[in-house]
Amino acid sequence: MKYDYIPIIERKPLKWPNNARVALILTINLEHWDMIKDTKEPYYAGGPPVLPDMLPGNVVDWPNYSWREYGQRVGVWRIFDVFDKLGAQASCTINAVTALERPQMVQYAVNKGWEIVAHNYEQGELLVNYMFDESKEKEVIKKTLDVYEKVVGKKAKGWLSSSLRGTLKTADIIAEEGLIFYCDLMNDDQPYLIETSTKPIVSTPYSNEINDFTHFHRRGFTTDEVLNLYKEQLDVLWEEGASTGKIMNVGLHPHVSGLPYRIRALKEFIEYAQSKPDVWITNREEIATWYLENHKSHI
Repeated sequence: MKYDYIPIIERKPLKWPNNARVALILTINLEHWDMIKDTKEPYYAGGPPVLPDMLPGNVVDWPNYSWREYGQRVGVWRIFDVFDKLGAQASCTINAVTALERPQMVQYAVNKGWEIVAHNYEQGELLVNYMFDESKEKEVIKKTLDVYEKVVGKKAKGWLSSSLRGTLKTADIIAEEGLIFYCDLMNDDQPYLIETSTKPIVSTPYSNEINDFTHFHRRGFTTDEVLNLYKEQLDVLWEEGASTGKIMNVGLHPHVSGLPYRIRALKEFIEYAQSKPDVWITNREEIATWYLENHKSHI
């Protein structure tokens, strides 16, 4: 895979459909972590734990496991309720094991007609573990996509690696499988083309900056601070979007934003975004499909 370095000041203006200034993606991560792993190494389960003293992977860690599972049992339904009441669409990422072990979450999103993005087989298994074993990486991606198609009822269009830990081959592999967008690269406020061994695909960036885990857990922000941060990010991009369209992604985790004392940040931000003119609440497939057809007017 490769992509060109084109500074944003050297690009033609990007004009979103209906003259939108910002394409806003609200991403709910429907993830699953194995309770134990066959290893004596510390098991990080795809992200920092709520309790810092890591246990070996082959030892059950109830505080951290059940903290994450709260999102599956309770938090995600609180988040879904906010989206339903506000009539907003989500872009949901799913591990294959989520679909197999927690199908109610995935089926809810399917029934709503929301976008579903393939997100590895299990959240704690990173593709970089197979950096030097392309056949194994292909195996993980293929079995993930097979489960996706069986559960969702159609083929996946895009991919987000667990913890964004893709390899140099991931984009090539997913392009070979027919996917059209890739989310691991967080280096832009606009989509761009990634050249692969078979065809160009579109970078539709996720974000570790505009991300509830980063704000609430890594930085210790309050609910009001997170709400204001979301608003300020959107406001700046909206102003810039008068000249050239921008993307804003909000990364959400049910065991983080789904807590009662945090849910207000999500609710009030969606209301704020809906109140601003020319904000396109959309998903990655819509962006990627549009960009593949219109990118020549932008570069």
